[in-house]
Amino acid sequence: MRVAVKTGLTGLVLLLVCSAAAAAEKVSLIKIDGAIGPATASYISRSIDEARAQNAQCLIIQLNTPGGLLDSTQTIVQSFLGSTVPVVVYVAPTGATATSAGCFITVAASVAAMAPATTIGAAHPVLVPPTR
Repeated sequence: MRVAVKTGLTGLVLLLVCSAAAAAEKVSLIKIDGAIGPATASYISRSIDEARAQNAQCLIIQLNTPGGLLDSTQTIVQSFLGSTVPVVVYVAPTGATATSAGCFITVAASVAAMAPATTIGAAHPVLVPPTR
């Protein structure tokens, strides 16, 4: 039942995105595969700006991350909230995760979608001891 609901919701989101894309004829796509850090935050911010400049209907972020830095996550969330271009976070491909920082990034998006057999969660701060 849960797989059918996830698959149905994913299909609905992609249908809406594709329908919107046909009207605007432009959808931007980036892929994030790895830890969230300052470079990721900068890449996402630049991608939002580029999508806006290209009059894209939305920016789709395909996400697969174990998490990352809190400051970078907050920067990404703020860029989503200030964006005039809707941001779709799609946790994919099959087997991908959006844990810790990835969970916060996903739920901050205008639309959140997940491919079958992906996971989200474990959103808690992790203490990183200082290095000497």
